[in-house]
Amino acid sequence: MNEVYDFIKSCGTYFLATDDNGQPRVRPFGTINIFDGKLYIQTGKSKNVSRQIQKNPRVELCCMKGADWLRVEGELARDDRREAKADMLEHYPDLKKMYSADDDNTEVLFFKNATATFYSFTAAPRTVKF
Repeated sequence: MNEVYDFIKSCGTYFLATDDNGQPRVRPFGTINIFDGKLYIQTGKSKNVSRQIQKNPRVELCCMKGADWLRVEGELARDDRREAKADMLEHYPDLKKMYSADDDNTEVLFFKNATATFYSFTAAPRTVKF
């Protein structure tokens, strides 16, 4: 999982796909964190993406760097612990202008039942499960 985190972090931006009543929705994200041995993302509960994830937690993440790219498929689960929110915000201090570990909007979610596949134009795909 650390290799997955390192690759996503090095890309800076990744794209997260959710389901909106059968219509795929893809948007850019930039937050990625490891906390308590799990891979986390962050958003706001007031956003459509949050409502889509709560309705259908199956998502897919994709990012690319040079000739290499990564796809992570799995389920996202909400973690309402203050510690998980605070840790994310410590890693992304600019978010503190919009979010707080103590507000009712900040949402952190971790991957479960995830499969990450590393792809390249120059090598065979390689899969990691976590």
